[in-house]
Amino acid sequence: MLEEAKARTHTLQQRMKDEGIRKAVFTDESSIAYLAGFWGYLGIEFGRPTLLVVDAEAAPVVITPLMESEMVSSMTWVEDVRVWEDIGQRTWGRALARALGDKPVDIWVEKGSLPAIVRNHLDDTYPGVQLKDISPILGAMRTIKTPFEIDVMKQAGQIAGAMMAAAHDSLKEGAREYESALAVIEAGSRTAASFLTARGWDRFVSPMIHNLQILQSGADASMVHRRASVKAYEKFDPVYFCFCNMAQFKQYKLGFDRMFHIGDVKDADRTVQEAAIEAQQAAIAAIRPGILAEEVAAAANEIYRARDFETGYRTGRSIGVAYLEAPELKTGDKTVLKPGMTFAVDGGISVDGVTAGRIGDSIVVTETGADYITDYPREILLSKG
Repeated sequence: MLEEAKARTHTLQQRMKDEGIRKAVFTDESSIAYLAGFWGYLGIEFGRPTLLVVDAEAAPVVITPLMESEMVSSMTWVEDVRVWEDIGQRTWGRALARALGDKPVDIWVEKGSLPAIVRNHLDDTYPGVQLKDISPILGAMRTIKTPFEIDVMKQAGQIAGAMMAAAHDSLKEGAREYESALAVIEAGSRTAASFLTARGWDRFVSPMIHNLQILQSGADASMVHRRASVKAYEKFDPVYFCFCNMAQFKQYKLGFDRMFHIGDVKDADRTVQEAAIEAQQAAIAAIRPGILAEEVAAAANEIYRARDFETGYRTGRSIGVAYLEAPELKTGDKTVLKPGMTFAVDGGISVDGVTAGRIGDSIVVTETGADYITDYPREILLSKG
């Protein structure tokens, strides 16, 4: 992983040279993980930034709080790790000033995700210095995955498959949503652990599946992003599992959704779910090199219209080290698909307060079409209990 991250940074430095960019400051966790090979699990913003400064000509610099410095230094390939403290003269602003050098002409940052505390500091410290956006340059690199990245994502796909199987096994009348969520976490964590060792860089990768499970059942199935509750399943309930914030491994995040039904399925629910499956399969069948992103969405939208359902905002999104990357499979996105791009491709219909039909998979674009990264039956799925 670290050699891959190091190679990416060298590629970025060459692209910066080509564009006449001297230095860039990265603050987004996914970007730092992609380039420097480390991340944390805190998940809380305390206004204590970690920064990666990439120089087109010199070695990169990591600026990190003292509390995190031991782990960061052990986890990254970057040799120049500079520590800052909350009090005294060793502030992160001073460390950043030394890394940027005297009187920068411009400062390249990730404009869309720049923390307010960093933005305010730059505005106050460097008045009149233009902040420019490095995100499109790094984003273009992240769009095409290497074979190494695809292998990691396929491992994440196996983890997600174990999670979905556990979700399926947990379903029966009287069982509660949170019990399914616990089963998902255990199955995913155990499967992730099977890919890890306790040595070297691996020892910093947690196998634990985290974040709150998106799960809703019965009439609430239409809500899309409700979290697992203490609700008990009843016969005929549709039950929706979304792993989009949970199915991840070594920072690579997938999309993966399935809808189940308790005991049996009502005709109206079947109609909705079959339409969602058909729309998703039409979209995946359309994927191949050379097609436009919006044409994939158009294939799904044609099914929705034929089945008298409204078309969705999008049919899919690029996946990688961030939860949302470009391009998106939606009307107006004219990105040309290429081999190595990876997407979460969804079929989704909501009938508010009544039911829903949902399915989602992650795929990689190949030379001839698309291969699945996630796998579970794409059909009407009933509980086993």
